Amino acid sequence: QLQLAESGGGLVQPGGSRRLFCVVSGGNLDDYDIGWFRRAPGKEREGIACISSSGSRRAYANSVSGRLMIDRDNTKNTANLQMTILNPEDTAVYYCAAAPSLRPHDCQFSSDSAYPYWGQGTQVTVSS
Repeated sequence: QLQLAESGGGLVQPGGSRRLFCVVSGGNLDDYDIGWFRRAPGKEREGIACISSSGSRRAYANSVSGRLMIDRDNTKNTANLQMTILNPEDTAVYYCAAAPSLRPHDCQFSSDSAYPYWGQGTQVTVSS
């Protein structure tokens, strides 16, 4: 059974940066796309980024485009999210998720139901 564990959350000042980490165990990360999702207080969970199993394809939501960078290291079974220029609207619980790869050079984050494996989440609070 694939297991994911996020870390790196915390309190960040507006305009600051944060790097979130996702460690995957129980399987070979080469076989999975990775998505990052978040749930802000009082809002639905939304997909914000994904990276294909090969690492060749990255995609981002419009709300975070230009401020986030997703990367992965299949040799270390990790997939991380670098966030910059954070603002209070980025306050949320952030989740990484894994989906069996259908195409090594493609990924999507519009449908979270396509991701059967999830971490517990890590809280990011942007506040002064």
